[in-house]
Amino acid sequence: MKRKSLTSPNKKFVRHIIRHYLKYDKENPFIFISAMLAFLGIAAGVMVLMIAMGIMNGTQKEFMKKLFVMNYPLTILPMEEDSVNDALITSLSKQFPHLKFSPYYTTQVITKNDGAVQGSLLYGVDYEKESQLNSIFDEAKGTEKSKFRVVMGEGLSYEMNAPKGAKVTLYFSEQTAIGFGTMPLQKRFIVDGVFKSGLKAYDKAIMYTSLEAFEKLLKRKHGSYDGLHIYTEDPLKEIAKIKSALPDMVLIEGWWQQNGNFFAAMEMEKKALFLVLLLIILVASLNIISSLLMTVMSRRSEIALMRTLGATQKEIRSIFFRLGIIIGVAGIVAGTLLGSFGIWLLKTFDIISMPEDVYGTTKLPVDLTMSDFWFIIIGTSIIILISSLYPARKASQTDPLTVLRNE
Repeated sequence: MKRKSLTSPNKKFVRHIIRHYLKYDKENPFIFISAMLAFLGIAAGVMVLMIAMGIMNGTQKEFMKKLFVMNYPLTILPMEEDSVNDALITSLSKQFPHLKFSPYYTTQVITKNDGAVQGSLLYGVDYEKESQLNSIFDEAKGTEKSKFRVVMGEGLSYEMNAPKGAKVTLYFSEQTAIGFGTMPLQKRFIVDGVFKSGLKAYDKAIMYTSLEAFEKLLKRKHGSYDGLHIYTEDPLKEIAKIKSALPDMVLIEGWWQQNGNFFAAMEMEKKALFLVLLLIILVASLNIISSLLMTVMSRRSEIALMRTLGATQKEIRSIFFRLGIIIGVAGIVAGTLLGSFGIWLLKTFDIISMPEDVYGTTKLPVDLTMSDFWFIIIGTSIIILISSLYPARKASQTDPLTVLRNE
């Protein structure tokens, strides 16, 4: 039969030989076992990588979510007095109608109740605007109408023995005249709500009250604030646009500037974990190499016979290269299915429970992004391709005369 081309391999012939070599060989069982180990190794590597990257990414997003709530994506700070005011907020609201704004006052106070004393950071906020940015504050706030009300963290509420409805005394750094002397300004506040952010340090240190309380007690100028919190879904992109619309006497900073080192360390840990776990697939790829080389060595006479009957080097190379690809791709598919099932199990059932006071959640957060998934698939595919090249090349270099002479 005349061949169609001297350069293109006979696909039917190649497929037939591949199917023959994929079958279990009773005379050489170790070849099949080695191929199965390579398949299982790649499947296990892909599965572990998917689950590990999902856990790392989910943990990072969970921490980011908590820090977003308490630190806010973007914050505008004044460099001069009265530079963050209602006029600026109105201007920004018109230019960026999709953003949410919450002006605030802030000061340090000493909280005292029932013999307990604790230093705290007090924010004065507009309850309605703050609720749009801060879901935890929105859930915790009560219905108290007094301007002298506070929403405090669960940790601080516990230490102060001040549940919702109780009263606490706040001491300010400002002085008030008493007779011939002065003493720190103090005021009784009613606890309007108790929030739980999942971050213990914040729950023990932060309280919220009304803007009116600051204006009444600390004589803050109405309409002029200590800062402005901004909520946006994509602060990294929005910060440059907002900065260009701001006057010179204010500055803007993002959450990554306040917590950049923490998330940089998490990102580095994620990359290191990816590379380490990729070694599992690299080890599995050695099984592909050994399996194919064992096949080549045990089938030397068959390869030589095929060469004498007209099979080209390209066809021989294609046979063994595709054998490696089939084993690897099957491992990737199986690993993807197992990894997806494992992620579904972790998301659906509370298999792994974590201490909430350490991690901010009792349920293991798992969130595998598409970018991480494709990194895993591409990295694994490259390793498989490289692992299949050498045995295929070795098989194509088999000299039929030498092999048949030695048979």
